[in-house]
Amino acid sequence: MDVTTLYSIGELSRRTGLSVRTIRFYSDSGVVAPTTRSPAGYRLYDLDALLRLELLRTLRELGMDLATIQRVLDRELSVAEVAAAHADAVDVQIRVLQLRRSVLRTVAGRGSDPEETKLMHRLTQLSGEERRRMIDDFVDGTFGTFGTGDADPAAVAMVRAATPDLPDDPSSEQVAAWVELAELVGDEDFRARMRRTAGHQAAGRPLGIESDAGEELMEYTRQKVAEARESGIDPLGDRGASVIDDLVHRFAEVFARTPDTEFRNWMAQQFEEAHDPRVDRYWRLVWIVNGWQVVPHLTPVYPWLVQALRHDRDA
Repeated sequence: MDVTTLYSIGELSRRTGLSVRTIRFYSDSGVVAPTTRSPAGYRLYDLDALLRLELLRTLRELGMDLATIQRVLDRELSVAEVAAAHADAVDVQIRVLQLRRSVLRTVAGRGSDPEETKLMHRLTQLSGEERRRMIDDFVDGTFGTFGTGDADPAAVAMVRAATPDLPDDPSSEQVAAWVELAELVGDEDFRARMRRTAGHQAAGRPLGIESDAGEELMEYTRQKVAEARESGIDPLGDRGASVIDDLVHRFAEVFARTPDTEFRNWMAQQFEEAHDPRVDRYWRLVWIVNGWQVVPHLTPVYPWLVQALRHDRDA
């Protein structure tokens, strides 16, 4: 084969794998113009046209549009430049498809109803920047904007440092955690709880009830609640009631109070100052969304204690 060889459309079709109709379309569009015509008026193409068609087919299979390919063939753009741009576009498409797959798996696994499915789709469609802005709005709305309000700077820094960031290819668990987290940060009651507890958590200072009860009773409490949690004892069940009754009587003796509903309510309020169940749930969701390892024995024991106290009070 040499530069003087001329090919009919049929021959180009056999060599490139493109249909005669497709080659005729490209020829009519001016993307691959015929070199000359036969005496009978049939289009003929030279080696350069053959090479242009082979490159055109490759680029089309990679998803490039015809206008961009025309610029490449006319040497207005290099293949490398176009490939880089399309690689970026494909990366975006892959991320969207991965996220869509995760949402579908979550919907299938949870048996979500139409409303939850729409909410899940809407929240996961937010861009990374939009998701970060949502958390920034939550932090600003909870603690005040930078340099304003009386919020503990350490508490604000702690919340900002642990900003949830949904990965490009999240698991079903991460999608579900993100949706729950998004609903949580928009709740005004939760924001008030976060304001109340974050300062204690950031400072690591003991609660008043911890100092007043004494280290011996607090160590006993942490041990009993940790054992109950590790054993899978439901704080709302009969076995949980037995554990909490023992603790309430011990605290009542130390504080010289009657172990009644009012005292249980007071205990719950004291422990909620640093370990509100909803706030602790927020942190657990952040761990899941960010893919951080959740270490069971480091999860605070007080949410279990507060839940058991509240249940007993309501009963």
